[in-house]
This record gives sequence, C-alpha cells and structure tokens, in this order.
Amino acid sequence: MHYQKLEQILRLALAFQGTREGLSLADVQREFGVARRTAERMRDAVARVFPQFERCDDGERVRRWRLPAGTLGGLVAVSAEELAELDAAAAALTRRGLRERADLVISATQKLRATARPDHLRRIEPDLEVLTEAEGTALRPGPRPVLPPGLLTKLRRAIISCLPVTMEYRSRRSGEPYVTEVHPYGMLYGSRPLLVAAAEPWDDPKLYRLDRIGMLDLGNTPFVRRADFRLEEFAARAFGTWQEEPFDVALRFDAATADEAAQWRFHPSQTAERDDEGRLVVRFRAGGAQEMSWHVFTWGTSVEILEPPSLRQRLVALLRAALEHHEGADAVAA
Repeated sequence: MHYQKLEQILRLALAFQGTREGLSLADVQREFGVARRTAERMRDAVARVFPQFERCDDGERVRRWRLPAGTLGGLVAVSAEELAELDAAAAALTRRGLRERADLVISATQKLRATARPDHLRRIEPDLEVLTEAEGTALRPGPRPVLPPGLLTKLRRAIISCLPVTMEYRSRRSGEPYVTEVHPYGMLYGSRPLLVAAAEPWDDPKLYRLDRIGMLDLGNTPFVRRADFRLEEFAARAFGTWQEEPFDVALRFDAATADEAAQWRFHPSQTAERDDEGRLVVRFRAGGAQEMSWHVFTWGTSVEILEPPSLRQRLVALLRAALEHHEGADAVAA
C-alpha cells in the first residue's frame, strides 16, 4: 500500500512538471479519481518533497501549481512496457498507412532512449524484446491506405496556422479529381484517416478522405476558425465517421454475448442495462446507419436491432445485396 502511495505521488509530481499552465485541484481529482480532500493531501505531499513547487495562476480564480522543468532529474526512468507500447503504436500507425505519424512516435521514442541511463537500458532491453515479440504488431497483415508523402505534415501546419488549403480531390461518386479550396479544422483517424474541413469559412465542416487527396498547397492568408466548432462534438454526432442527422439507437445482445458486449464502447453517449433474462440493451444517439449496419453484422445473430426499424431494414438490404452479388458471381464462374 505504501509503495502504491509513493508511486501515485511520483506520478503527480510528473504531471505537475509536465504542464506549462499548471494543474488545479480539479485536474488532480479528475486524473487520479480522488476526492478533493485527497487531492489536497497529494498536492501538499508534493510540495513538502519538492521545495521548487510553485503557484502559477497569476491571481486567477482557479488556483494552479506546477514544478519547474528538470526538477525530477534522474528520479524517473522509462520502463520496458512504455517503450514497447510506443513501438507498438508506431507499428500500428505504419500498418494504417500513417507513416508520418509513425515517424513522430519513433522520434519521441529515440529521444526517451537518449535520456535514459545506459545501465538502465541494458536492464530493460531483454524485457522489451519479449514484449515486442509477444505483441507481434509488425507481423499483422491487413489493408491500409497509401498517403502521399508529406501530406500529414502539410495538413498539420495548415490546421495549427489556420491556413486554407487548395487540394486535388477525387470524387467518390464519379472517381474524377477536381480542385477545391477548404479550411481545415482537424483530422479523424478511424478505419480511414479523414480531414475535417469547411468549403467556406462559415459552412459546416465536411469529411474528406486523405487517400483521395492528390496535390495539396497551403495558402498564405489565415482564415478565422469558427468559435462554436468543437471537433469532439462533431465526431460524436456519428457512429463512425459518416455525418448524418443523429437518431436514437437501441441494440440488444443475448445473454451469452452480454458480458463481451459490455466491454465495448459503441458511442460516447451510450447507456447500457441488463434485462431480466440477462440480455444487454445498449442505447445511444448518433448518425451513420451504414457503418452501424456493418458493425452490427460482425456480431452475427447475437444482437438484435430494437430501434429504429429503418436501421434493421438497412441491415437486411445490405445483406440481401451482398448475397445476390456473391451468389451471382458463383453462377457466372460455374
């Protein structure tokens, strides 16, 4: 128990050192899941151990504290598990075709290794090899989009600097490329990486697939971002990535699958409850009927769409179309 408390205080000290604007008691409560009084005791413990502990709220209503950079010195070291997780993240990004993001993770990992003591690296290297082999991330095959080199770097610069971009985009319907100027707001990474951008400054943002973008140039005159736009809220409107008018959804998983389904988070707005027969009913509000149908199909006959009826009909139509297509292909081959 005492070791756990020590580890918690060290984690808090790291958090205080890793922020420029400082942490409030509310931040500590949220990060560690503790009551306010416990958060106060944890803050006071850090203050007793480190004389450099300082207030940095400049008289604002919400009080904040921090530790100056370098305070912890050699008290902390990266673990084999942490390095393995970074290696796994870089491999996963590479598999998804996001090589530029993978390079950033690899660069950060190399910097962490460079700051570690050589004797510490020698101790954790065997564990790191075992963990990397056990994860096997580099060996997992699968389809992935191929993005033009430098695309993510340009888009990040445009998003940070609020610069419009002129890009060649290939239409999903016609397949023909066209040139358009958009104002980028962010990116979403699901089954396919997507750019969130508005065609006009005050239009509602739309989604553009990164693998459909060809030539891309940055403008010179910054645009004004909409103050009422929140990327998280925009993404939460959809089950996956397709933006549609949200609707109420209810899925019921049978008793044999209920425990497994309870470990899934289908949507940020979801609620879940068990009925008298042990089945799990999950409710949420979102758009994206096509992606919902695709995902529901992966649960086979263990799930039932309670509402809306239109979603059930959409799934049935997709299944029938797929069945007719593949049965027709067999007939032609015969």
